[in-house]
Formats: sequence, C-alpha cells, structure tokens
Amino acid sequence: MEKIRVIKIGGNVIDNPEVLDRFLADFARIEGKKILVHGGGKLATRLTKELGYEVQMIEGRRVTDRQTLDVVTMVYAGLCNKQIVAKLQALGCNAIGLSGADGNIVRAHRRPAKPIDYGFVGDIDSVDSPLLGHLLEVGLTPVFCAIMHDGESSLLNCNADSVTQAIALGAAALAPTDLIFCFEKRGVLRDAEDESSVIERITPTSYQGLKAEGIVSGGMIPKIENALQAIAAGVSSVCIKHADDLLTEGGTTIQND
Repeated sequence: MEKIRVIKIGGNVIDNPEVLDRFLADFARIEGKKILVHGGGKLATRLTKELGYEVQMIEGRRVTDRQTLDVVTMVYAGLCNKQIVAKLQALGCNAIGLSGADGNIVRAHRRPAKPIDYGFVGDIDSVDSPLLGHLLEVGLTPVFCAIMHDGESSLLNCNADSVTQAIALGAAALAPTDLIFCFEKRGVLRDAEDESSVIERITPTSYQGLKAEGIVSGGMIPKIENALQAIAAGVSSVCIKHADDLLTEGGTTIQND
C-alpha cells in the first residue's frame, strides 16, 4: 500500500445532517485506502437523560455505567454507524461498519477504577493490523465506532480519539499513514469564539503551555494528546481541521518539537 488515511469525525459533525452529508461526500471522493472513525454525537446523551440516567463527563470523557453502556452501544455501534455506512454506500464507497468486537479487530481492557472510576470505559490494547490490511486490500472502507471489547464478552466504551490513534498506529504498521481529526472548528483555536485564531502548529512543548493557560481544555485535551502520541509512535502526519476542509489545506498540524 502506498498510503492510508485515517479520518475521525466528531459528534458535532454527526449532529448536523448537512455538515455530515458534505463531509461524507468529500470522504467518498478520497482515492486510495482510507478508514473512518466516528464519535456518537449528542443523541446518546439525550437518550441517557430521557431514560432517567445521569450523564457524567470528566475532562471530556464519558463516565459509563451499565445503563449508559447499553445506550451508547445502541447509538454508536448501531444507529450512527449504520447510517454512516448506508450514506457512504449511496456515494459509491463500499464501507463496512465495525466495532472492536467484529473480527476481534480491536481489543481493550477496562480502565482501572483508581484514581477515577469511569465504569465500563476501555483503554485500547491491540489492533489486528493484518485483518485491517486485508479489509483494505479487498476494497472495503472500514467505519469504526468507539465500542470495543475485552475478549471476555464485555463491551467497553472507548474515547473515539483514542480509538482513532490506535487504529492509525495499526495502519502505520502496514503503510505510511496520515491521521486527520475533523470537527466543527477550523482547527485548534487560541480564542474559541474567533475562527480566525487557528493555531497552525502544536508541539509537545507548546501543548503544555496551551493547556496550562486553559486555551486547550475539555474534549480537546484527549484529542491533542492522542495526536502527539500518534506522531511519536510512527504516524506520518496529524492534522485537526473543520469537516468542510477535508479536501483542502488548513487546520492545526501536530508535530514533534
């Protein structure tokens, strides 16, 4: 393989049907081997509340008890995943929807309860790179949700950015891999209210300063940390950009110092 592109879309893209449709049309136009990873959007949170369950978030990560696990599995691995796959099929992209349990392609373990008990939240252990490569070689485009498994019959809710990083590293074992995070902003912004304040480049050193100043916070923390880990571990390039800019230049590039 000459190159693999691993692209992740955030929940705010999924929540906006028009933005999602534009993104998927652009994604379908990308030539070569590609993989899509998606989050779950606000539907899981809304359904959780409607069912009377508490929604807990800590530093952008969802605390997942048994009831919440049922909801996010139905939404992420079911409705969201299959809607995206169906839309891509209509665009001529032969997609296959996957959780980590399918084909045993991604294994995880339940995160330890200390110092914070996140419930049924997992951390990735392994990605089956040969199987991933086989899917790509036969012309399929994998579409991953963030529901993984532990190999002992338990499903686990994993951070979608962490899943994306792990899959990108699995792909990098096969061929040079570019990783792109697409969401609703033009990149990492110095001022969250100013779309023109894109930080063009972030390194491990500059990230620590941005985090300390509060410029980077919440859900952006795991996104950038996963990007930095991916670069350090062998991914060719990482970019964070707006979903509408998938086929154009721009956004925030994550690089080593």
